[in-house]
Amino acid sequence: MQRSSKYCKHQAIARVIFLFLIIFPMASWGDSSMVQKTTEPKTLNLISGKSAILKSPLPIKRVSIADPEIADLLLLSSYEIYLTGKTAGTTNLTLWQNNKVLEIYDLEVTYDLSRLKRQVHEVLPEEKDLQIIGTNDSITLVGRMINSANLSKVTALARSYAPEGKINNLIEVGGVHQVMLEVRIAEMARSTTKRLGINLSYVNGDDFGVSLLGGLSQIVNPTDANLGTSGPFALQVSPAVNALFRFSSGNSTWTALIDALREDGLVKVLAEPTLIALSGQTANFLAGGEFPVPIPQGLGTVAIEYKPFGVGLNFTPTVLSEDVISIKVVPDVSELDFSTAVQFSGFVVPGITTRRASTTIELGNGQSFAIAGLLRDTIKEQVSKFPILGNIPILGALFRSQSFLKNETELIIIVTPHLVKPLNMANQTLPTDFYIEPSDAEFYLEGRLEGRENGQPAVRGKLYGDFGHTIPESN
Repeated sequence: MQRSSKYCKHQAIARVIFLFLIIFPMASWGDSSMVQKTTEPKTLNLISGKSAILKSPLPIKRVSIADPEIADLLLLSSYEIYLTGKTAGTTNLTLWQNNKVLEIYDLEVTYDLSRLKRQVHEVLPEEKDLQIIGTNDSITLVGRMINSANLSKVTALARSYAPEGKINNLIEVGGVHQVMLEVRIAEMARSTTKRLGINLSYVNGDDFGVSLLGGLSQIVNPTDANLGTSGPFALQVSPAVNALFRFSSGNSTWTALIDALREDGLVKVLAEPTLIALSGQTANFLAGGEFPVPIPQGLGTVAIEYKPFGVGLNFTPTVLSEDVISIKVVPDVSELDFSTAVQFSGFVVPGITTRRASTTIELGNGQSFAIAGLLRDTIKEQVSKFPILGNIPILGALFRSQSFLKNETELIIIVTPHLVKPLNMANQTLPTDFYIEPSDAEFYLEGRLEGRENGQPAVRGKLYGDFGHTIPESN
């Protein structure tokens, strides 16, 4: 009986253990994560360079911050934490109590915008629609401003508060931002040319011929029948020669050639290009053309590259305010110069005479500035003479050829900017608006270039210049 009671007692204990295992599975003992609760993070805002005290309702055993470069902390007591924002950014702050997470904070550190807003209001009190927003490591500017000059000032102030951050510019700038540039390019070129050359040539039948200065004449095979010579020798005259004297005695012929020239030249160049560009954008203009320049390539081939010449202009306007415009102007006036031309692979490549200027100034709407003093004065003298004979006083002029060339050039550029707005096309007139094609009777019988409308001339205005546009008469 005693053995049977012990067996029953052990069997009862086994049943209790079996029931306990069924109610509380062993898997739940090993996986503690299934019973942990997820803590939802809270948001905490700080200002860079300033501090705040965080209070906890329960005692804190441990605290940590993910990125100490963004914020720093000091545990004052079990219930208070002293937080300091160091630089703009985001990080996490975690609090524990008895190995259990008490709270998690998303810590956002932003720039101190109160001082920035106060300075902007002191510097630009007229800007009422400007908003300054701090987002993590950047400063965002939102709203509308009067002009771009004020925008530059606000951007400079914002960068002083966010030296390593970025400035998000979402500002809409008011006012006119299209600039029309009127440019007048005037050039006067005056040239003086003086030339005097004397040459003597002697031909003796078919046997002998001599010429002192080859620049005016030379002895060649007979090609010019107008000289009246015969035999293997003939006298070829340079196109520059404007006087010729001949003396013949038997088979001997003396020829005196005189090249005398006095020439004055005057050249006027005037261009008035007009360009329109947005503030901050570059516009360019070219009135001229392009000439081909051969460029050597591999395997004996030659490529062609075109170089521009003429009256060119590049300008970049920046509207600072309603009264101030900053302009970078680069005018260029060039022309082909065949006196400095070179030959390459059968091509004649001319040189370019260029006058170029570059300047940046600020001026008001409708004001003008001038680029002057672009003077060019060149003098070229050349003397060709026969040795010894050309040095004889007075008589040596018979054995010399002399030329004198003087060029004087002055270039003036006047620039006038205007703030412009788009116009209604219905109010604009074109040079062709008043033209009517003439009928056969008007063209052949009357010689008219413009027809009539209802028996009246089609043009009800006046023509500007011999070539220009029709200007309608005002009512």
